[in-house]
Amino acid sequence: MKAVLPDDLREIFSEARHESRNSGSWHKYLKAGDWLVLLVSGALVVFSYALLWRGGVADRAIVKRDGKTVIELSLNSARKARVEGPLGTTVIEVQPGRARVFSDPGPRQYCVQQGWLTRAGAVAICAPNHLTLQLNGRNADNADYDSLNY
Repeated sequence: MKAVLPDDLREIFSEARHESRNSGSWHKYLKAGDWLVLLVSGALVVFSYALLWRGGVADRAIVKRDGKTVIELSLNSARKARVEGPLGTTVIEVQPGRARVFSDPGPRQYCVQQGWLTRAGAVAICAPNHLTLQLNGRNADNADYDSLNY
């Protein structure tokens, strides 16, 4: 059975099809000034991110077990610390200006894979072993932010 459309509806459907085909080429309507505004806006976003999104300088590593501080290490000299958790021993490695979880008995090793922490507020969580490694620093402006807020 062939559908018969009134001429008015046929014209409306035809215009709608034509508009939908041309809707993907919106950038042909932009002029040089529009491209300049987009370029400057993109550069401003990248510059602001690089300038303002900093965690500050870290000066100490804090290791907590079940939310209670177990050990606090200065980031001035290299050393390793062993912390006991319910699953076993977690080894924290500190080098000047950075710290990491060197080894952990957890099955997935997420905190070990996180690598070196260098900025104040950065956190590595070894959930199965109930331990966290957090860097604290001197920059009080970013004290409310940590790696979970990135």
